[in-house]
Amino acid sequence: MTTPLVRMQGIHKAFGDVIALQDVHFELMPGEIHGLLGGNGAGKTTLMNILYGLYAADAGDIFVRGQKVTIHSPRDALSHGIGMVHQHFLQVTPFTVAENILLGTLPKLGSTGHLGEATARIRELAHHFGLDVEPDARVEELPVGVRQRVEILKALYRGVKVLILDEPTTNLTPQEVDALFQSLRAMVDEGVSVVFITHKIREVMAVCDRVTVLRDGQNVFTVPKSEAKEEDLVRGMVGEQLDIAHSFLFAGRAANEDAHTFGDVMIDVRDLKVHADNETLAVRGCTFDVRAGEVFGIAGVAGNGQRELVEALMGIRPVAGGKVTLNGMEVKGGETTSLLAQGVAYIPEDRLEDGFLPLASVAHNLILGYHRQPPYARGWLLEWKVIFQEAWRLIKEYKIRTTGPDDLAANLSGGNIQRLMLARAFAHPMRILIAHNPTRGLDIPSTEFVYHKVMEQRNNGTAVLLVSEDLDELLLLSDRIGVLYRGEMVGILEREQFDKYRIGQMMAGTYKKQPTD
Repeated sequence: MTTPLVRMQGIHKAFGDVIALQDVHFELMPGEIHGLLGGNGAGKTTLMNILYGLYAADAGDIFVRGQKVTIHSPRDALSHGIGMVHQHFLQVTPFTVAENILLGTLPKLGSTGHLGEATARIRELAHHFGLDVEPDARVEELPVGVRQRVEILKALYRGVKVLILDEPTTNLTPQEVDALFQSLRAMVDEGVSVVFITHKIREVMAVCDRVTVLRDGQNVFTVPKSEAKEEDLVRGMVGEQLDIAHSFLFAGRAANEDAHTFGDVMIDVRDLKVHADNETLAVRGCTFDVRAGEVFGIAGVAGNGQRELVEALMGIRPVAGGKVTLNGMEVKGGETTSLLAQGVAYIPEDRLEDGFLPLASVAHNLILGYHRQPPYARGWLLEWKVIFQEAWRLIKEYKIRTTGPDDLAANLSGGNIQRLMLARAFAHPMRILIAHNPTRGLDIPSTEFVYHKVMEQRNNGTAVLLVSEDLDELLLLSDRIGVLYRGEMVGILEREQFDKYRIGQMMAGTYKKQPTD
């Protein structure tokens, strides 16, 4: 019987009163890509952070190649051949690719001879594993997908035999995802074993050899991919909460599409220009419109002007050029309160920085932006009885885990803050919905709930602008998709034209317009 390359046994980890992992077991065999699947908060990253030495387990044992080991730090993990690539890269962006890869390896970083040898080795690794990157390029000038390759090369340069990837496809185009999967197979062929942390079932089915499902910090099952079914994996992740027969994940959009009609233009954007915080143009001459009863999706790799665009539409950021009209009202900046009063609902991207008061109560946050409107206020007086009744209703409907409306908002987890944002947006009559990554941080049942809410609004005649980095989400919900690349709208596709690889090329700036377009 083959000895596991890594075996984690009886792992327990708590943060205060919150139990993150409870008696978890995990095995990684030589020459496999092992999917670690679960929803947000399932314990996937915590388990691998223990293996990588970032956290210490409260109980349990770790074995590498059959030998019990103690891992106190990432340096200890690397000494056992274990490397990890996190979602948020730890890079010195003004440095070159080679300099970032060499950081922490040798004291003579400035040695020209050493850098020359290292650069040659990096080029060799990049070519061998299909990780195209230029060692002399400065990291700050690289797109997200290439920066991820730098982190993988950093681990391979150190000779790891276990590579842990935490949600590695989050900011990649479909083409980059395919290329990553090919690279992972090349690594396995060279003796590297991979732990692939994800919440995306399709990716597990596409690239993994075995799958371990965690839920609420506990093992559910481990199964070879050949025996795995998508529905079983979903049920493993969420328990019996999800009605698969009616799920958006399997049934697609509403059945009455043929009868659906679009109304008047509700969002009209013409030649819009918006500055970033550093005064450079983040949005460059962007033009599109959204009709009543339509979901208009905006695709793009993070950092291509999405946030600046949305903030300009909501009056949070001033318009530097062009024109924005929402519900017949021209937006130039500073009109956010007026827009909310006129039926524009907003779900911001940064749930901690935008529209969230951590030191206020849950009830205060649920009415924020609407607190001077009926039924919450009579003149300047707040109607607290009404506010608390509505807060309790929203807490129950949106399953916000809190002790009650007067609980401090800072006590909410990230996923529950997102539920609060959604509850606030959907609780009021709306004519326009602007949603930026609305399902980020949500588990499958909560995501499904949001999808139904969005489609319910769309079917009732609301104009929906959906900005998302999840291309599958956009393909599922949108009637049209516009693609942002470096602040420009490089293409708008009707639903019958949807093709994820074509959209991926647009997202990467490599699409060449065809005569039939």
